[in-house]
Amino acid sequence: MKKVIAPAKKLIGEIVMPGDKSISHRALMLAALAEGKSEIHHLSDCQDVKSTVNCLRELGVEIRQEDNRTIVEGVGLDGLQAPAKTLDAGNSGTTMRLMAGILAGQKFGSRISGDASLRKRPMKRIINPLRDMGAKIEADDDNFAPLSIEKSRLTGIEHRLPLASAQVKSCLLLAGMFARGETVVEEPAFSRDHTERMLKHMGADISVNERRVAIRSFSKLSGGILTIPGDISSASFFLAAAALLPGSEIRIKNVGINPTRIGILEALERMGATVNFENFFVQNNEEISDIIMKSQELNGIKIDGSLIPRIIDEIPIIAVIASQASGETIIRDAKELRVKETDRITAVVENLKKMGAEVTELPDGMIIQGNQHLKTAKIDSYGDHRIAMAFAVAGLVAEGETEIDDAECVDISYPDFFRDLEKIYG
Repeated sequence: MKKVIAPAKKLIGEIVMPGDKSISHRALMLAALAEGKSEIHHLSDCQDVKSTVNCLRELGVEIRQEDNRTIVEGVGLDGLQAPAKTLDAGNSGTTMRLMAGILAGQKFGSRISGDASLRKRPMKRIINPLRDMGAKIEADDDNFAPLSIEKSRLTGIEHRLPLASAQVKSCLLLAGMFARGETVVEEPAFSRDHTERMLKHMGADISVNERRVAIRSFSKLSGGILTIPGDISSASFFLAAAALLPGSEIRIKNVGINPTRIGILEALERMGATVNFENFFVQNNEEISDIIMKSQELNGIKIDGSLIPRIIDEIPIIAVIASQASGETIIRDAKELRVKETDRITAVVENLKKMGAEVTELPDGMIIQGNQHLKTAKIDSYGDHRIAMAFAVAGLVAEGETEIDDAECVDISYPDFFRDLEKIYG
C-alpha cells in the first residue's frame, strides 16, 4: 500500500494512543505465567502483540476478548504445554527474545521462528547467557532464528550486559524464574524497566538496585487487573509534528511516562520545546499523564551516551525533527539501529537525502543539518513501521506531496496511525 501525505498547516486536537507495545507484550506473558485470571485493559492490537498472543495460545494458554478487555487464564509457572508446531514471532523481536527466556526453562522442547526480517536479527546476545544458565539452544549460524530449545535445567547466573538492552535483560529475568538460585542482571546504562515493574507488581521475588536486578527462582505471580498506558513511542510522532508545525497544539491523553522511556521528551526539551504534563497518576507501577505540545522554535543538539538506550526507537523521528531545527544535530552511539527491523541509520539517511536534506551517515549514527526545506519524494519504508511513521511526519512539513511505499507496515506497532493523524490534521 502506498500512502500519500500532503503538507499540513497545523495539528489541533486531542488524541489517545494505543496501548504501550512493550508493556502489552509483558502483560500477556506474565499473566500467562500467573496463578488465576488476569484482565488486561487497553492492550495494544498491533501485529507484534498479536504474535505474542498466538505464541502463548500455542503453549496452551487461553486468551480471549470480552468487550474491551483481554482475558488471560493464567496457567502458573508449571502449566505451559509443549507446542504442536514451531512458534511464530512474526516481526516481533520482543516476542522472540522474551519468549526464548520462558521457553528455556520449560520441561519440554520447542522451536521459535519469525518472518524474513526477524530471522536476520541477532539472537546471540540472548543465546550465550541462556547457555551459561544451562539452556540447550541451537540457532542458524549460531546467531539467527529459528531457535531450537531443548528441555533443560537452568541455574541462576550473574550477568553483566555489554550494552544496555531491555529485551536481553527481560529474557534473562524471565528465565531466572525457572532457574535454581538467583539470577542477577547488571546493565551499563538504564534501559526500559517495564519487566521489573510488572514482576514486582504481580508478586515476584525481585529486587532492583540502580542498574542491577536480581530475581529468585520460581517466584509466584498473581493474576489481576492490568491497565496498559498509552504508548510514548507512538506519541513521539505526534509530539514531533505538533512541535514543528506553527500554530499547532495537541493533547495526548493517558500516556506512559516511565522515566526509562521519556528520552524523546528530554531530547525535545533540550532542543527548546516546552513539554507540559497534566492529570498525572500511577497505575500498575507505571507513571501516566496527559502530554500537551505546542509548536516551538527548535535547535540542533548532540545525542549520545546513556540517553541512547532510552531513545533508540525514537531516533528516526528525532532525525526528521533535526532537519527542521536550527543548527546541527549529531547522533552517536546508536549502532544498535543497524540491527532493528531494517538498518535504520541507512534508511533515515537515504530518505532524508531523497527529500533534499543535508545529512551525513556515521557508523553509529548521523549528522543532520537543520533548517532544511524538504521536498516531495517517494519514500522507501523498508517495511519498517518507525521509518514509515517518521517520514509521514516529514511529509507534513515538506513542499508538495510525499509518497510512502509499503505504508501498511505501520500495522506492526500502530494500525490506526494514519487514521489518528487525520483526526488532528488542520
